[in-house]
Amino acid sequence: MKISQRAQNIMPSATLALSAKAKQMKASGIDVINLSIGEPDFNTPRHVKDAAVAAINEGKSDFYTPATGILELREAIAKFVNDDCNTAFSKENVAVAAGGKMALFAIAQTILDPGDEVLIPLPYWVSYGEQVKLVGGVPKFVKANNETHKVTVKELEEMRTEKTVAVIVNSPQNPSGLIYTKEELEAIGNWAVEHDIYLVADDMYSKLVYNGNKFVSLMELSPSIRQNTILVNGFSKAYAMTGWRIGYVVAEEEIIKKIGAVIGHETSNLAAVSQYAALAAVTGDQACTEEMRQAYEKRLNDIYPLVCEIPGFELKNKPEGAFYMFPNVKKAVSLCGFETTEEFADKLLEEAHVAVVPGSAFGMSEHVRLSYATSLEDLKKAMSRMKEFVEKHM
Repeated sequence: MKISQRAQNIMPSATLALSAKAKQMKASGIDVINLSIGEPDFNTPRHVKDAAVAAINEGKSDFYTPATGILELREAIAKFVNDDCNTAFSKENVAVAAGGKMALFAIAQTILDPGDEVLIPLPYWVSYGEQVKLVGGVPKFVKANNETHKVTVKELEEMRTEKTVAVIVNSPQNPSGLIYTKEELEAIGNWAVEHDIYLVADDMYSKLVYNGNKFVSLMELSPSIRQNTILVNGFSKAYAMTGWRIGYVVAEEEIIKKIGAVIGHETSNLAAVSQYAALAAVTGDQACTEEMRQAYEKRLNDIYPLVCEIPGFELKNKPEGAFYMFPNVKKAVSLCGFETTEEFADKLLEEAHVAVVPGSAFGMSEHVRLSYATSLEDLKKAMSRMKEFVEKHM
């Protein structure tokens, strides 16, 4: 049977594959510590669950909703963004979708034609390039000429062509955890405005920032930059709601209308019960998010020096947000006698029972991504196992 060339060119998700392997090993009785997946180890807050149960009991979740989401949720998200970014959005500027991933895919289908190019800074979240390819676009990966993993206008301009339609800006960044400053964003934003390029702002980790660092959104900047910006965010990370699949887009009304048309044909609408859960999350007590943020901050501060002590691991820039570390392990791979980072990660899982993601999944093969969205006890145990693994193979 025929499979389209476009589908054949799409790479499977390395993070999901590794996590599945780790879960299979764990199910067979092996004590695996899974640092491969970006999923909070916290449960969804109780008041959010209660709101979902109430919506079910009251019959609110039994029917289709508007493609872009229920009115109350869109209004609440607009207010939430306005309070954070000093903007004046309304419900007409908001569309909800089945997770941030679907939101990004709907954006790609809305703004890209076949052959259009999207600039994607390295390292990048695993699905950016594949989503661009799925709609016939061309991902162009931009490498920073520094050790911060943050691109500048110089690098972007070197990759820009007349076919460049958008640039994706992810801050705090997955997988490095680094944050773009206001000055860095203004420079990129003004460059994008000058060349009529969309700024796709992936702010998924905006509420998870540590040690006094400050998050700034492109939406907070000048009116011209804001007009070119398409904001993507969601509830998976800050509210521990990965299973509920709730993402959203905030943009100019014309874009939201087209995204709504796309969503209407793709999924009809986000599951109604998830929308009522999201409404409770965004309008309820935000203390739950702060409690999780503080826990991640402690884990980061306790684990960062332990990562740096592993022979051959280099992590010069301490993460500032999200819940990942992205050390360069080129020296460790060489010290252990392995040919590739993939081989290193595979043996680490088989022998030390620690799952990490090779950096090739993010466009930088000399690195691995470690998630610290798991208990501090397991994290310390994982650091010890990794250090023993490297020392054993040296």
